[in-house]
Amino acid sequence: MSDEVLLETRGAVGVVTLNRPKALNALDLGMCRELHSQLDAWAVDAAVKAVVIRGAGGR
Repeated sequence: MSDEVLLETRGAVGVVTLNRPKALNALDLGMCRELHSQLDAWAVDAAVKAVVIRGAGGR
């Protein structure tokens, strides 16, 4: 897991934090691959009911 995509599960919610505030949290290919892999895992996890994607930084 990179430090540009932070992943966690809080109860029934998967939380993705995009952590590239200097680049306005724009996705690059590596981030897309990491995100895709985790979304696939959450899709088959009956405990995860929703996913929230947020960006780091103040913008």
